Amino acid sequence: MKQVVAIETMDVPPERAFSVLTDLAHAAGRVKGITKLEVLTPGMVGKGTRFRETRVMFGKEATEEMEITAFDPPRSYTVEAWSHGCHYVSVLAVRPDEAGSVVEMTFSATPLSFMAKVLSPLMGLMARSCRKMMRQDLADLKAAAEAA
Repeated sequence: MKQVVAIETMDVPPERAFSVLTDLAHAAGRVKGITKLEVLTPGMVGKGTRFRETRVMFGKEATEEMEITAFDPPRSYTVEAWSHGCHYVSVLAVRPDEAGSVVEMTFSATPLSFMAKVLSPLMGLMARSCRKMMRQDLADLKAAAEAA
């Protein structure tokens, strides 16, 4: 799947935007698409933090275990998952803007198994739905960041 990108502006400083983006403990209450999020790693959120996220995708509930593999506050962090024969990578980057912050979410999926490679053309068809979901997630996070 080619990279899917969603961008949102937030009327808050980058530090506040990054703080809300990485507040895993409150993600399920802030992001409508997430029904449950369980942090699996004790301590502060950062590189190496693992979590299990459950959300409704394409009408079905799906749970994935993910790991933060890069963490550069308040600029960016990377989340990776390996599931269903694919390697998934999401990068969330925050940059200052005259209005406050611009948040860019980039998602990619690389098929690794034979079956995932066979089905990879279908992944391209899901890009539009994926982008819509990412935009909604960012809109929800924007509302949370700007509410405080």
